[in-house]
Amino acid sequence: MLLEGKVAIVTGASRGIGKAIAQQFIAQGAAVAFTYRSSAEAAEALEKELTANGGTAKGFQSDAASMTDAERLVQEVVDTLGTVDIVINNAGITDDTLLMRMSEDQWDRVININLKSCFNLTKAVLRTMLKARSGSIVNISSVVGVQGNAGQANYAASKAGILGFTKSVALELGSRNIRCNAIAPGFIETEMTAKLDPDTVQGWRDAIPLKRGGSPEDVANLCVFLASDMSSYITGQTLCVDGGMITA
Repeated sequence: MLLEGKVAIVTGASRGIGKAIAQQFIAQGAAVAFTYRSSAEAAEALEKELTANGGTAKGFQSDAASMTDAERLVQEVVDTLGTVDIVINNAGITDDTLLMRMSEDQWDRVININLKSCFNLTKAVLRTMLKARSGSIVNISSVVGVQGNAGQANYAASKAGILGFTKSVALELGSRNIRCNAIAPGFIETEMTAKLDPDTVQGWRDAIPLKRGGSPEDVANLCVFLASDMSSYITGQTLCVDGGMITA
């Protein structure tokens, strides 16, 4: 029970990596406030699942790109659960195309939901964490943010921005015992990848040193570690969960 007594906010938790993080946090004793943007049905189902065995969890509809929503979210979580000890900035989208075909709207939407969301929620939770002189913030980036990818200029820029943001927050808040780290997942197999051509997916697996795709639980396990006191001397770091895809 590495997170017993802790209160965590996990954004974008209705499926995939975010859902796995919420599940693992409940298993480790945390109370979880998770956000969703539009799928109320999926959020309700997740809330029932997380609370089925006595866990404490509540879903909140929130637009990650909105500072107003972020401030309201933090206030509602504090009112409901008492405080916020952990923030997992996981909300994100893709809208891929070559740069020459990319519209301004495609660029803005991805930057706002992926990168500005980290600013919004981190800033909104600061007063609570500063008062407690404690906190762990984990930002979900991507290996694409580390090395780039053709056809994903907007996504790569948003995920690379998260890395610089993470380091800056760590430097600013370390003296207050607030830590900030980033996770850069590689090829993680989710409901979305299950719909792709099997031969294409197998080709991706074969190119990875560990010869397999990762699972959402692989990312969630690292989130548990970074959110817990076991990582109390780790801040400002980017940890890749990629099966060896990036080795430098």
